[in-house]
Amino acid sequence: MQNRTSILAAWALGIALTWLGWALPAKAGAAPSPWDFCARHAAVAEAAHRLPAGLLRAIAKVETGRYRKAEGEVIAWPWTVMAEGRGRYLSSKAAAVAEVEALRARGVRNIDVGCMQINLYYHPEVFDSLAAAFDPAINTAAAARILLDFRKTWGSWTRAVGNYHSNTPTLSGPYRVKVYRTLFQDRRRAAQAERRKRSES
Repeated sequence: MQNRTSILAAWALGIALTWLGWALPAKAGAAPSPWDFCARHAAVAEAAHRLPAGLLRAIAKVETGRYRKAEGEVIAWPWTVMAEGRGRYLSSKAAAVAEVEALRARGVRNIDVGCMQINLYYHPEVFDSLAAAFDPAINTAAAARILLDFRKTWGSWTRAVGNYHSNTPTLSGPYRVKVYRTLFQDRRRAAQAERRKRSES
């Protein structure tokens, strides 16, 4: 698990990366929004762990994406719980924690949580508590470490991405395609926005 020093370091890195344009800019005068949490912390984790830019953010979108009409696009949601074949988008961190506690009380153990949908059954050592599991900074950093381990095991980012979802080829293959399609779409969208910005300046 991350200790306090590494969490603070990640936070400080996130501030620096925001100035460099890596993380999503906050709207002026606006309070932090859960709609921004996954992408913002995923960008920090990508840089801190030297992952390909945008990869964690693409995985988060595939795992927990919800359509937000205001932006006209799919955005990852931090208070997501998946169990019993059904995804649940909860309204708050407290509600997400309570949902997992209720599932466990019924004997459910195969549960995916947070921005990156980390499985509590297969990765029981990752989080100290359910509150930590739903902390976007901790959740995205844990996913980064899992991906790094998978890359060492499987020898490539593409195989690591597929096996993040499943070791079964019929499941990992389509998942990998979906993640990389999302990644390329995000990069194209960012490039188009940058061109518009330059043309308007």
